[in-house]
Amino acid sequence: MSAIDAGFYFVEDENVPMHVGSVLVFEGPAPSYGDVIRLFVSKLAAVPRYRQRVMSLPLHLGRPVWVDDDHFQILYHVRHTAVPSPGGDDQLRNLAGRLFAQRLDLSKPLWEIWLVEGLEGGRWALISKVHHCMIDGIAGNDLMQALLDWREDAELPEPQPWTPEPSPSALDLVADGVRDVVMTPVKHLAAIPALAKRLRSGSEVLDISRALLSSLPGTARRLSTRAAGSLNGRPGPHRRWMWAKADLAEIKQVRKVTGGTVNDIILTAITRGFRDLLESRGELTEGQVVRTMVPVSVRSRGERKQLNNRVSAVLLNLPVSEPDPLKRVAAVREQMDDLKNSRQAAGADAITGMANFAAPTLLALGSRTALRFPQQFLQTVTTNVPGPRVPLYLLGRRMAEMYPYVPIASTMRISVGIFSYLDRITFGINADFDGVPDIDVLANGIRAGFDELVELTP
Repeated sequence: MSAIDAGFYFVEDENVPMHVGSVLVFEGPAPSYGDVIRLFVSKLAAVPRYRQRVMSLPLHLGRPVWVDDDHFQILYHVRHTAVPSPGGDDQLRNLAGRLFAQRLDLSKPLWEIWLVEGLEGGRWALISKVHHCMIDGIAGNDLMQALLDWREDAELPEPQPWTPEPSPSALDLVADGVRDVVMTPVKHLAAIPALAKRLRSGSEVLDISRALLSSLPGTARRLSTRAAGSLNGRPGPHRRWMWAKADLAEIKQVRKVTGGTVNDIILTAITRGFRDLLESRGELTEGQVVRTMVPVSVRSRGERKQLNNRVSAVLLNLPVSEPDPLKRVAAVREQMDDLKNSRQAAGADAITGMANFAAPTLLALGSRTALRFPQQFLQTVTTNVPGPRVPLYLLGRRMAEMYPYVPIASTMRISVGIFSYLDRITFGINADFDGVPDIDVLANGIRAGFDELVELTP
């Protein structure tokens, strides 16, 4: 595993399951469980990680490694359930919330798929869970596309024979771990001459340095603004999960008046959701913000097919105390423009990459400490993954909607995942069950955020 993959693996505990997920809703009729099993068997050759489990080294002498699971059983990972027919949105969301709260078995390949029948209108769903140490949002999107088809009448590939590779011995793992401890920093140090050459020649590096320096006042101002720490708290073992929806057409309509990007409008609508949440609790105050971490993919075009994490992050203040929706758009847009110009995501990626120099034992300890240490600096994470603009199919059935699930950790009790498919934007809102009993206020507030902006357009 890379340092960041291992960090996601190490941080998991009984109250912090670190899988990402999704709920995919399809038009009917539902396929048989046997047909779904055959589909996944035929596709497994394209995603070999799905038949691998994690092996950790004694005393974390090296990073965890992936090995073939010689007891792999597809019937364990692809499961079958139903809601009482005709099941509506609430029944599906409640089922998803219970399943997302359950940890994956760390001794087996780190994924599950649930076939859900009984939805109204003959629809059915798949609930997917994959550990974050395997994928980030972009890799997960590519994985989804490997399992789904672009054509309604696509033929399934023939299942490929598979024989697991023998697992390494404990002695081999320790030897490889020691070698990794020594060689990984050496590999990164070997890149320093190339970096030095860029520094000598480098207008690019100079441009980044200037941008970073020019962004310091704005960054300092964002970090000094008082955040709504009342949203923070240690999460428990249970989850509430809700969704919200928007149309790309209405976002484009709003942009004609406000300017900015689609992402600026989306973040402004999320700001309205948090404003409503704080106001309903009597906790909204003047000058207050909700500080969010916004993951940014640093995956190059050549890395898109790799199952791992290539993600950095930037920090954004959601201006929840601002009553004027147009001024909220302007505040979000100004910050996002500053973040893009400063290339802070690239800088954060470089800092994260320094974890490759850390001994695995220290990496395990540091990951757990960082994400378990009480803090009121960040209140949420908002992650946006662009999806396909053409229909996708599974066993000839058209996917109608997809809703993302993003884990919560540290003392952040709320996360917001955003996914686009066709001309629809969907939000998957994950929250601690006990700490956020009013999650529906946040979900409804996000929808209200779009409505109020649309009303201001001609």
